[in-house]
Amino acid sequence: MTYPYSTSVANESSVLNPAQREADIAKLKNTDFDILVIGGGVVGSGIALDAASRGLSVALVESDDYAAGTSSRSSKLIHGGLRYLEQFDFRLVREALHERELMITHQAPHLVKPLSFLYPLHRKYIDRIYVGAGLLLYDMLRGMQRAVPWHSHIAVSEMSTAARSLNPEIVIGGLLYYDAQVDDARHTMMVARTAKAHGATMVTGAKVSQVIRSNKKIIGATVNIDNESFKVKAKVVIAAAGIWNEAIYEQCGITPGYKIMMSKGVHITLPKDAIDLKTGVILRTPVSVLFIIPWVNEWLLGTTDTPYTGDRERPVADPEDVDYIIEQANKVLIPKISREQVLSTYAGIRPLVSPTKDSSTTKISREHTVDHPIDGFVSIAGGKYTTYRIMAQDAVDAAAKDLGFNVPKSKTSKIPLLGAVGYDSLKKSVTSLAESYSMSTATIEHLLNRYGTAISDILNLIYKDSDLSKELLPGSYYVRAEVLYAATHEGARSLVDVLVRRLRVAMESKNHGLDISQECAELIAPVLGWNKAEIKRQVLAFEKYVTLEMSAVN
Repeated sequence: MTYPYSTSVANESSVLNPAQREADIAKLKNTDFDILVIGGGVVGSGIALDAASRGLSVALVESDDYAAGTSSRSSKLIHGGLRYLEQFDFRLVREALHERELMITHQAPHLVKPLSFLYPLHRKYIDRIYVGAGLLLYDMLRGMQRAVPWHSHIAVSEMSTAARSLNPEIVIGGLLYYDAQVDDARHTMMVARTAKAHGATMVTGAKVSQVIRSNKKIIGATVNIDNESFKVKAKVVIAAAGIWNEAIYEQCGITPGYKIMMSKGVHITLPKDAIDLKTGVILRTPVSVLFIIPWVNEWLLGTTDTPYTGDRERPVADPEDVDYIIEQANKVLIPKISREQVLSTYAGIRPLVSPTKDSSTTKISREHTVDHPIDGFVSIAGGKYTTYRIMAQDAVDAAAKDLGFNVPKSKTSKIPLLGAVGYDSLKKSVTSLAESYSMSTATIEHLLNRYGTAISDILNLIYKDSDLSKELLPGSYYVRAEVLYAATHEGARSLVDVLVRRLRVAMESKNHGLDISQECAELIAPVLGWNKAEIKRQVLAFEKYVTLEMSAVN
């Protein structure tokens, strides 16, 4: 190891850690904000970034952790929504494709990567013409300037090379098209940190107990943080809490302008050797579509789309959900996959905007709705992960009407996320960085594609303590420095935060990280002020989390 890698000012201003949290709690108590955002998912974090980059004073409060809900439990795709073409939702598809291109090329090239998908064909001529026409429209809706290739036809003779696990007695060819992939929790974290770098006040573990109403106007909210309750003043409160938005309406005494229908989406992971494919696959199901997605050293399969009325705090997969995914995949796969091969499961809840109480969740549009029922209060619901930036822009535009002064237009289409600037140049230095820090090129590439140029922070930690360069688990490429960094720079406040969302060990590891939980807890304990009793409590809480998450297959 020969030199420390420089850390940028932008990196330092984006830090989320205990000291930052305490400072921002003080700001919550003593500042009259233009906007208070409730919710730390990708939309809430995007709103904080949009508002702060326009020069507004903005605070974000999140009851749990960044991306603790739906924003860490998606299909990990940035896509236009091919199946929405059948619903004639062309505007949504065009909008999403535009956002996909922005993320790949400018906003988050370190996080969002092109990914190919094979659409299997079952009828020799009809499917190729019908599906080919749909994919041509899908490509054309983006326009001629594209960050991913146009779709192409795969002949029967090519299937044995590209997709050996697709049953040749059922699949007689295919069409290859492109979308993109992202680690949703990591992306949300970078959105939140970019918002912080632009001056947003960001506090997790902050639960809103009451939205404050004065006559016909909302003027802030009462927030509970660390067993203390106080009022946060704001000209406008924006509810971006997804499935919890309706509870916020109740606090305001306002009838919402929409009905939220909860739809559960379940995914499972399988080991890489369970399926032999060189591309992702999209399959039609009786009610929706199913993706078979390459993910690091695993396969990610999902999703379901079923009405949900259970626990909002901890949705989990049911055995029936797992069986459904396996059954649908096995219609085309050889050899067939089994429940015994499942490494992990997770479930998320989509907050779909419904025009009527009895709408089917598979038919409800994925377009978002902005509701502005009273001065000082705006809510946003629905939408897709891919269009989070547009959703944030629309929410801030609505809030701007109540601020009493001219608010600049949104700038976020031109704002790269933390780690994006200089990423393409830094990719050329992978070999030299690996040599300088005595690490494998694969590990450096892993870090670069998770942090972009913010890799400098990780490398500086390793420069000070070379023991931090050690892999947590053989072949995972996660290093000990990432665990520490989660607490020192990325706002992690629990072991679950670290192993479930900052790192994806719980989802990707066969043992879900249980074998390294003690080591990781001890590593971050000094940063978070944990004693031995708290370390034990954190390890037990993580074990309980894993047990519940895996209950559908154990």
